[in-house]
Amino acid sequence: MPTDDGAIRITTASASAREDIAMRQRRYVFSMALRTVCFVAAIVTDGVLRWVLVAAALILPYVAVVMANAAATRSDGFDLTDGLSDRPQLSGGTGSEGLGRSDNI
Repeated sequence: MPTDDGAIRITTASASAREDIAMRQRRYVFSMALRTVCFVAAIVTDGVLRWVLVAAALILPYVAVVMANAAATRSDGFDLTDGLSDRPQLSGGTGSEGLGRSDNI
């Protein structure tokens, strides 16, 4: 009885490589655009807000890389089991399988 532990249900299959890369690029570009806005806003503001914007601009590259590298996973809320459960299972055969059947056809 072959077992395939790497089986993937189609409802939870990941996106194609091209779609995955495009999504990661969009997230990275968005984060870097936000970083640019923080730098520009830090130039035109003063006081505590300036330093908050500078700190945000310094932290955003790390956040952008983590977000860009985050794998998108899909879940349908249904967990696959390993086949071991508490449910009763059929017992083994008694040796009378095929009784009344002719294998010499």
